[in-house]
Amino acid sequence: MATIQWFPGHMAKARREIQEQLKLVDLVIEITDARIPESSRNPMLNELVQQKAHLLVLNKIDLADDKMTRAWRQYYENEGLAVLTADSQHKQPLEPLLKVANELLKDKLERQHERGIKSSVIRAMCIGIPNSGKSTFLNRLVGRNVAVTGNRPGVTKNQNWLKTKQNLEILDTPGVLWPKFEDELIGQRLALTGAIKEGLYHVDDIALFALHFLKLSYPQVLPKVYGLTEAQLSLDDPDLLLAMTKKFGYRDDYEKMSTKLILDYRKGHLGRLTLEQPPVDAEVTK
Repeated sequence: MATIQWFPGHMAKARREIQEQLKLVDLVIEITDARIPESSRNPMLNELVQQKAHLLVLNKIDLADDKMTRAWRQYYENEGLAVLTADSQHKQPLEPLLKVANELLKDKLERQHERGIKSSVIRAMCIGIPNSGKSTFLNRLVGRNVAVTGNRPGVTKNQNWLKTKQNLEILDTPGVLWPKFEDELIGQRLALTGAIKEGLYHVDDIALFALHFLKLSYPQVLPKVYGLTEAQLSLDDPDLLLAMTKKFGYRDDYEKMSTKLILDYRKGHLGRLTLEQPPVDAEVTK
């Protein structure tokens, strides 16, 4: 399986600009994909924002396994992070975010109040990897389309200040990946969820990863969605992909079948599926 790497010039530039703008903000809002919570956290950005108040948003929960989302939220909260969840379909109420922001910045706001500043504006920076739903989240939070959106990675290229109806201003930044994935699984998860630009990975590699994962973690999905038999499911992954290719009338065009499988996952046609679990010591609440 080919190694996936992606760090174009505009990402290096965005990283530098994020570092420069950090001094202007009080709070960092980190948007992650709830289907791959840890794999969608950029360690390079996390190093930059360590000294800032930090809010983690598990986004796209409507596409993720609800039980796993609860487990991940509990895990991060146990790690001392403030966590909110959001879906990719509905308007996000501003109040929960403002409440958390005020709690995280309580000491600073109290000092400003003591100096006679009664209505301080909270300035936040929103960071995340490409296609994490960051701009869509911000548009629904602000209540209008002010951030450029698109269902492909790398849509937001510039930094933009967005004003809300409350005392909160948010700096939208471009999605940034990191230069090297230490774990091959991270690259595969990012590619399957759409965080990596098409053409930088082989679709059949990602489809084989998806098939292997589904057979192990969600064995009910393939027979339910694609009508596969037990005999077909017993095949090794490459032969199963070829069997599915023929079943759907694609002849020998396994890349077409691979693309269908990937898109079915991204659009939620396979169900609400999370690609990674929190560490084993994290409890899953019912």
